[in-house]
Amino acid sequence: MAEFPNVAVNMITTPDLAVCVREVVNRMDGRPVIFVHGNVSSSVFFLPVMAQLPPHVRPIAIDLRGFGGTDAAPVDATRGLAVFADDVWATVDALGLGAVDLVGWSMGGGVVLQMLLDRPAAVTSVTLVNPVSPFGFGGTTGLDGALVAPDGAGSGGGTANADFVAALRDDDDSSEGPTSPLGTLRSFYVAPGWDRENEGVFVRSMLSTSIGDDNYPGDSVGSDSWPGVAPGTRGVLNTMAPIYLDLSGIVDVTPKPPILWIRGELDQIVSDASLFDLAQLGLLGAVPGYPGVDKVPPQPMVGQTRSVLDAYANSGGEYTEVVVPGAGHTPHIEKPDIFLAALRIHLKV
Repeated sequence: MAEFPNVAVNMITTPDLAVCVREVVNRMDGRPVIFVHGNVSSSVFFLPVMAQLPPHVRPIAIDLRGFGGTDAAPVDATRGLAVFADDVWATVDALGLGAVDLVGWSMGGGVVLQMLLDRPAAVTSVTLVNPVSPFGFGGTTGLDGALVAPDGAGSGGGTANADFVAALRDDDDSSEGPTSPLGTLRSFYVAPGWDRENEGVFVRSMLSTSIGDDNYPGDSVGSDSWPGVAPGTRGVLNTMAPIYLDLSGIVDVTPKPPILWIRGELDQIVSDASLFDLAQLGLLGAVPGYPGVDKVPPQPMVGQTRSVLDAYANSGGEYTEVVVPGAGHTPHIEKPDIFLAALRIHLKV
């Protein structure tokens, strides 16, 4: 990419698909740090900070299936985020790496927790950046992630905004409407005050998302429970449906690498009052027929993450929480100096 001439882009062949990998040039012998991006984005969101790590660190950013330059292979959502985790581990193996440090943002935070569950001895450290709750996105209540409805109503592929999906499908890179990729980036990915550096690059990254039932957003089924939609079995949003995803098992892994949890203070996506949670939108009157907060309360996403990490610490692990003032869902983009300082302390580099 012309904006990042110090980044090399390679396609890595794994048993299931070809994976797009972005690395800082001349870092092949450094300590491998794997960066895993979030939903409706790609590894490009990590490029501005990767080169600022010390020369003895090898930052490796991987596009998940159906995003960026990686093949748009179907996503079996009934395995939760394990399909994505398998792809990243397969890429790590194909690169001939040993133990790795993992950095996951948003949905990627859930992916790296799944990777920790799968191969704890191969993980040196974990960094979670505004991660999805260990109990998924939507459809749960309480700090233990209890289902609001048995079928996971209020989560999955049917919760996506149809206008936003259409804008992605139409490669809309200019509209500033509230449901356009650009408008969504400005209104929800970042907090007010961001300098908009590389904004066009990030919008193009969002537009690299593969659209359809097998990818984003995924399929859905009807439900007798409000809001009338429940998860299907295919595609990205369904991987984070609570009927398929429960990452609280990290409490029991051995060994337990240190975890850094860094999050933007003003995040509107992963929040205890998320504007992407249909229960919160119902509470605000934006989704009709809301049965009330006593029956369908908003998901306490941040509280759920803290509860699981507290249990992780109480069972012999350790974690550090860093809240970035004035940042939204992308502190690595909005406040890179604070993000890098916290990451370097965590990695001891």
